[in-house]
Amino acid sequence: MKILVIGGTGLIGSKLVKILVERGHEAIAASPATGVNTITGAGLAEALAGVDVVVDVANSPSFEDRAVLEFFETSGRNLLAAEAAAGVRHHVALSVVGTHRLAESGYFRGKIAQEKLITAASIPYTIVHSTQFFEFLGGIVQSGTVGDEIRLSPAYVQPIASDDVALAMADATLAAPVNGIIEIAGPERVRLADLVQRYLLKTGDARKVVADEQARYFGALLEDDTLVPGPGPRLGEVGFETWFSSANAKK
Repeated sequence: MKILVIGGTGLIGSKLVKILVERGHEAIAASPATGVNTITGAGLAEALAGVDVVVDVANSPSFEDRAVLEFFETSGRNLLAAEAAAGVRHHVALSVVGTHRLAESGYFRGKIAQEKLITAASIPYTIVHSTQFFEFLGGIVQSGTVGDEIRLSPAYVQPIASDDVALAMADATLAAPVNGIIEIAGPERVRLADLVQRYLLKTGDARKVVADEQARYFGALLEDDTLVPGPGPRLGEVGFETWFSSANAKK
């Protein structure tokens, strides 16, 4: 099978390409760095020649509200139109658990727009909703920093390792389209403020996390269940302790 991975040089994309190649498929990493640009359309038609499945794991380079929306709308329209012209049989996209509960956030409005384009297109699809990656804990710390404090919601999260995300994406890519959403999550459900406090202790950061129900998560207020999956998600195997030990071993 010939598979084009949009965002194939990034965190998830590079792992996904490796898995797909190991499973005997022709997987091509596509990104502006490899001459494929879904915003301008440059290189897109050529990259899609003979492709059976497209996997979109690209992310917006800017988290500014308008920039995010423009990225996902423009990229989505260009990519889906080019796929239709090329006869692609399956479109797989990575999105986020809770996206449709987070419309207060400019970033998630962009993801909502992306998903609407996918579901309205003629191409059979699978959307994989993932919980937050452990690898983004540092960014969450930064987003919650107010002066000398880190203020974060006590809502529940169920974070997942990028290795488990890549495995789930590979399985979705090689399976038949579901024309719907698959949810994936990590093995442990914890409160966001508590998890980040554990992370800070592990990294030797002496700051304290303040659990604040009014603290916004990338612009959105959270309920207890906003960021956790519904019944029956696919669960990854890597928990926080294992991930942290492995991440530091690779440094």
